[in-house]
Amino acid sequence: MHEHLPDGGMIRKLWISETDAYRGHLLRLDRESRHRRFSGTVSDEFIAQHAGTAGELGVLVHGFFVDGTLRGAAELRSLGSVFAREGEAAFSIEQPWQSHGVGTLLLERTLLSARNRGIKSLQMHCLTENQRMQQLARKFDAELSFDFGSVVGEVDPPRSTPLSLMREAAADAHSMATAILDVQSRLFNPV
Repeated sequence: MHEHLPDGGMIRKLWISETDAYRGHLLRLDRESRHRRFSGTVSDEFIAQHAGTAGELGVLVHGFFVDGTLRGAAELRSLGSVFAREGEAAFSIEQPWQSHGVGTLLLERTLLSARNRGIKSLQMHCLTENQRMQQLARKFDAELSFDFGSVVGEVDPPRSTPLSLMREAAADAHSMATAILDVQSRLFNPV
C-alpha cells in the first residue's frame, strides 16, 4: 500500500490495550465531527462505553497516529456473530487532519481487513449532509442508498487471497515495528 500521510503520521491497528487512546480521540472530536461520526449528538459517557467495546471479538480498529497520539480511526464491526459475512465501518478524523487523504487510507486498510475476514458486505452509515463520507464511499465504488435522513453506502470486498493475507500481515508487521521504534524514540529523546 502506497501511503502519503500528513505530518509524518502512520496507520496501524489498535492494540486491545489502546481503548483509552481510542476514547481520548473520540472525545477530542469537535462538535460537528462527533455529530457526523455518531449520526447525532452523544454524551461523553456514551463515547466512553463505545470505545470500551473496541477490544471485543468482531471489532477491529485502525488508527491514524501522529507523534504517538491517535488522531483518526476506522472501526470495523461484524454485524451479528464474530463470523458474520456482513460488517459495518465507521470513521472519525480530528479536524486538523481532515481532507488530507487519511480517510481514504483508513478505508483502504478497513476493506483489506474486511476482505481477509470473509466479510462480503460492508456498510457505512452517515447523515445525508455528510458529503465527505459519501465522497469517500464513492471512491471505492460503494452503492449509496438514501433513507430517512441517512445514507447507507455498501461495498462488496472481493474474496481473500494469499496475496491479500500477505499484504495485511506485511502492513501489520511494518506498523508494529514502526510503533515500537516510535515509543523507543520518545523514551530516549523526551521533548
